[in-house]
Amino acid sequence: MTLTRRTLAAGAAALALPSLAMPSIARAATRVRIGYQKNGSLVILRQQRRLDPIGLVPEWVEFTSGPPMLEALNAGAVDFGATGDMPPIFAQAAGADLLYVGAQPLAGQNAAILVRADGPVRTLADLRGKKFAFTKGSSAHYLALRALERAGLTTADIQHVNLQPADAGAAFRTGAVDAWSIWDPFYAIAEQDSANRVLTSAVGLAPSNSYFVASRAFATKESAAVATLLDAINSAAVWARANPEALAQTMAEVTGVPLPAQRVAAPRGVYAVQKLDEGIIAKQQEIADLFATLRVIPARIDIRSAVWRPALAEGVAQ
Repeated sequence: MTLTRRTLAAGAAALALPSLAMPSIARAATRVRIGYQKNGSLVILRQQRRLDPIGLVPEWVEFTSGPPMLEALNAGAVDFGATGDMPPIFAQAAGADLLYVGAQPLAGQNAAILVRADGPVRTLADLRGKKFAFTKGSSAHYLALRALERAGLTTADIQHVNLQPADAGAAFRTGAVDAWSIWDPFYAIAEQDSANRVLTSAVGLAPSNSYFVASRAFATKESAAVATLLDAINSAAVWARANPEALAQTMAEVTGVPLPAQRVAAPRGVYAVQKLDEGIIAKQQEIADLFATLRVIPARIDIRSAVWRPALAEGVAQ
């Protein structure tokens, strides 16, 4: 059953989901190329074909992590996508003309640094000199930096192994790396193995936000379509909150991740989307400034300049 705007608004209010105050009707048959990963709201939209009845014709493109998805967006191969906090910073620093169009605040429950239960790494300080796997430019990169900082270390004190999640997981299982900074569902999969141990989660250490981003060209030309996508995401969030077991099954069907792991990962996700408020913008700017200070990116960037302003594009109320 397709949810009407009124039904969605009532459901969102009951669950205290944020209101986007954006139009819900896109131009007829708008084509949109959507980049997604093996988690999050977009998996629900794809599996349940929620975009079909609301004037959008999606082309789904799967990515292993945020950095290659942002590369595709910058190259014009993707119009819209979901990512963690770090990839848009790296993309913006490299000159990508992207816009942040929505945010999903995270407390850090869906990311962690993993070590072998019988291995030599018992504390964060023990990471010194060890082989530490994380994807450069991803949210796991930020978690790794904060963990090292807490231990009084920097990336100069470790052997960074830059791998995509699947390859990092294989290296971790074989003992080729000593520690692995990663997010769900890969985190949940690794938790199923009693040989692994959580050194620290991101909770209280590296809380951050996930984002929905779009190319500036697409968001400017198809502002109503972007608004429709965000409304559909909140519709999916209402369903996800009410159907935890079906949510895990949906995630398992689309991603191929085993159901037991998805029963752990799916409830840790955040599925509702909200506009970027001043706090969210300030947090992302803080992370970007840290990476500029550490010279991980070449210069300071201005996050606010890449925040979607539909009111400026098409008179949409914010």
